[in-house]
Order: sequence, then structure tokens, then C-alpha cells
Amino acid sequence: MREMAVPPVVTIGDGDSLTDPVWTNAERHPDAVQFLLDDRQVTCAQFRAEVVALARGLIAAGVGPGDRVGLMSRTRYEWTLTDYAIWAVGAVTVPIYETSSPEQVRWILADSGAVACVTESAAHTATVREAAPLLTEVWQIDAGALTEVAARGSAVEPGAVDERRAGVRADDTATIIYTSGTTGRPKGCVLSHRNMLADIGNAVPELSILFHEGSTTLLFLPLAHAFARLLQIGAVAARVQTAFAPDVKNLVADLARVRPTFVLAVPRVFEKVYNSARQKAHSDGKGKIFDAAEATAIAYSRAMETGGPGLGLRLKHALFDRLVFGKLRAALGGRCTAAISGGAPLGERLGHFYRGIGLLVLEGYGLTETSPAITFNREGAQKVGTVGRPLPGVTVRIADDGEILARGDIIFREYFNNPVATAEAMT
Repeated sequence: MREMAVPPVVTIGDGDSLTDPVWTNAERHPDAVQFLLDDRQVTCAQFRAEVVALARGLIAAGVGPGDRVGLMSRTRYEWTLTDYAIWAVGAVTVPIYETSSPEQVRWILADSGAVACVTESAAHTATVREAAPLLTEVWQIDAGALTEVAARGSAVEPGAVDERRAGVRADDTATIIYTSGTTGRPKGCVLSHRNMLADIGNAVPELSILFHEGSTTLLFLPLAHAFARLLQIGAVAARVQTAFAPDVKNLVADLARVRPTFVLAVPRVFEKVYNSARQKAHSDGKGKIFDAAEATAIAYSRAMETGGPGLGLRLKHALFDRLVFGKLRAALGGRCTAAISGGAPLGERLGHFYRGIGLLVLEGYGLTETSPAITFNREGAQKVGTVGRPLPGVTVRIADDGEILARGDIIFREYFNNPVATAEAMT
């Protein structure tokens, strides 16, 4: 049995909650831009004001501490706004993939006991109405319902939100994420404020290449997934300027518009970018140039782990940087120098290819039950083809039979309403 433990970088206090950075940023950096939207920019002060307004509306609608609220939408600003407003009143966000079937939605809303649900579109609303006909509070973003909910809160004292926030404890439930198991119904993974604060709080200091002053990111993965959700929390905490791409069909245009310094993606996105570039080069009669550039990038990256590239390789790399690599980086907006990849293995060859063209892809490993990151590669300590070392504050053990065991503040509390499955997971 092998074991590795990394000491924590931060310690989460019993009174800490996920909304704390929103208030801290608004007080210390009120004019700093937090979100880049199509029609406006949202500063830290404006974001807190909008969170408070929506939170007051939730209080007026009867949402109480510990109540569960469904959230079914694509990745957009209103998703993040709603998430933080729910947390601000001490309630619990229950994400629902916007592609979920009525049967899936029915189970999630029923099992979680949701008292309300926020939807994005008329189609989503119809799905929720079919799945939960007795649910009276269904608020559709595209129909202006969030504005209406906020208006309902005008009679609620602003101090009521502060009182709610003050009552939230680190070990209170923040979200219930339903995981799609291979058999049976999805299980509701209960994550606390401490779980997610410990995960992102210990990760951000180790990822200064991503989370730094002036950094920008474009979120396009579903926020219903714990992976994207973690980045959302980290971006808010670190004041990373964040934009959203609800429709991946417009991703190329959105990348050009936002010009992110880093992105979060799954391997199939990196594979698609590579395959598209290679196919275009070959169809344009430049296949040999691309293939030679690819071989050079991979060799260059491999050499970085074995003493560094020699003069000849550096010269070839510089040539292909002008001919090929620069154009590939331009497709990501021109400023992107790093990315996080998770959800599945990227593959060693593709990892070397991207590092060789100037895009550092940091792979990690985790699952919803671990909030979600357990391990990740660091800048300066990256080994392509691996998922890196444990997150600070986490102990990872590899059992004799190959099972991965983890311990730390990132470990989920339970599966909601499912003590049998909980006992099986807590070995």
C-alpha cells in the first residue's frame, strides 16, 4: 500500500462560507471587473449588489436556510448569480443538466425535496412542469423571472441577507450534485461549504499561472458539473475576469472576443482542436508542414523533461512557432498560455503536443465526491501523462488491489437519502 500526503495551504474556519469572497471583493476591490458579459461588464461591487437583490427576492419567496433550489440552465452569468444568491440565504443549490430528461428531472427534484427551480428557457420550464407539476415556484431566466423575483424582495430589509449569511456555517450543505451512476438512479452527492472552500482554497495558491491579477477565463463546460463549478468558485475568489459561452457552436468566436489567458476543458475539446487543425492543414496542402511541426512540438516538450532541447531543436521550434504554433494559439484567442484538463485522460502524446506549441495543459484527477479535485499537476512540476500530486490538505492512498483512497476536508458528507451507498463509499 502506497500513501502520499501534502500539508494544507489554507485552513477553513467554522464560520466560513462560499459567499465570503463576494463580500470581501466588493469591499476591497469594488471597481475591479469580475464578469465580462456580451452587453456589459460587472464589477465586484455590482456583483454583490445583484446577489443581494436576488437573495432578498428568494427570502420574499419563502426560501429558507437548508431549502433546496433546483437550477437548470446552460452556462451563463445568471447561473453563477443564482448559485451565490442561493448560498447567501443559506439554501442549497441542486444543479440539473440542461439536457436532462423529464424522468431525470423528476427524480432529482423529488429526491432532493426542492422547493423551487430556476430554469433558463421555455423548453426547460416545460420539462420541469412535466416532471414536477406540484412545484409552484418555477422561475425562467429568459422570461425575466429573476428580475421579478428580485423585485419581490424590495420589501425585505437588505440586512436580512447579512443575517442569513451570518448563520451559514462551513459544514452546512452548499449543494447536492446528482451523479449519473452506471446502475440505478443518480445519487445526490452532498457537498458542504467547507468541502468546496478547502478544494479551491488549497488549489488556487498552487496555480498562480492561472489565478493571478489580470487573468481571464471563458467558461463553456456545464456548470452543473463539479469540475466547472470549482473553477467558477475559484475565479470569483481570485477575481479572475470571467466570461461565459452558453453555446459551444459559438466557441471559436467567443474565444476570439474574450481572449482568455486560460481555459477549462475536457480532453475531447483538446482532441477536437488538434484534429481540426491537422485536417485543415492536410486539406490545404500543408500536411507535411503540420506533421513536421507536430513532431517538433512533441520532441521539444519531451526534451524539457530530459535536460532541455538542443540548439537544432530550438531553431526548428522557433521556425514552426511562426508557421504553425502561433496560429494554433491564435485560435484560442491569442493570450491563452495554460489550460486545465480533467474528466478523462488527455493522453501523453497530446499533452506533449500542446506543451510544445506553448499551451501548458495541467491534468488533474477527481470526482464529484471529492469536491472534485484530488490531484493536479503544478507549473514547474508537471509530468505529462500523469495527474500530478495530491491537493494540499489531501492524503491519497493506493490500496494493494489498486483502489484509490482519499482523505481530507474535500471528501463529501453523504449521498442524500441514501445511507447504504454512503456506507459503501466511506471505506
